[in-house]
Amino acid sequence: MTKKERYNLVIDYFTNNIPNAETELIYDNPFQLLVAVILSAQCTDVRVNLTTPAVFKKYPTSEALSQATFDDLFQLIRSISYPNNKTKHLIGMANMLQNKFDGHVPMTVDELVQLPGVGRKTANVITSVIDEQPNMAVDTHVFRVSRRIGLVKKTATTPLAVEKELIKNIPESLVHKAHHWLILHGRYICIARKPKCESCGIQASCNEFKKMK
Repeated sequence: MTKKERYNLVIDYFTNNIPNAETELIYDNPFQLLVAVILSAQCTDVRVNLTTPAVFKKYPTSEALSQATFDDLFQLIRSISYPNNKTKHLIGMANMLQNKFDGHVPMTVDELVQLPGVGRKTANVITSVIDEQPNMAVDTHVFRVSRRIGLVKKTATTPLAVEKELIKNIPESLVHKAHHWLILHGRYICIARKPKCESCGIQASCNEFKKMK
């Protein structure tokens, strides 16, 4: 199977079976999504969604969050992984939004990565989800699934390398959806330790599945 054939099979499957794939984080506006994505680093979306309602209620805007004390915010997110760092990042992020971006979440990767707690992955999530920009956020699921299936070469050993190869081979109009396709597939089917190959709809395109037969 050629690389083009593999991509076509994977894209056709997800287009037909998960046409409206989207983030599982719950949010109402770009600011809330930014907070949620920062909190989601090395933490489950389920845990984040249990935590954010109280945060959003007390700090509904970047202005409100910029005035939060460390102790008050920490108490609200203490069940999240790395609460100390994330408390600092959230307050710093809110202050920079106020001071540099007039309280608005910027919509370019270059601007977003200037914010505390925001790396390239988070910036790609924000721009692709909010603005449907053709940016590919590579988290652990996307990294694992794309390499396991064979969408990218095993020599692509960094998130950036995987991102570039996926962007190169996925139609621009579908990149923002493909990010969610791969995440959801990795979260529920192509899991790390014991992938549920018997439930997988893209077996025919998977390099690892072929090795197991």
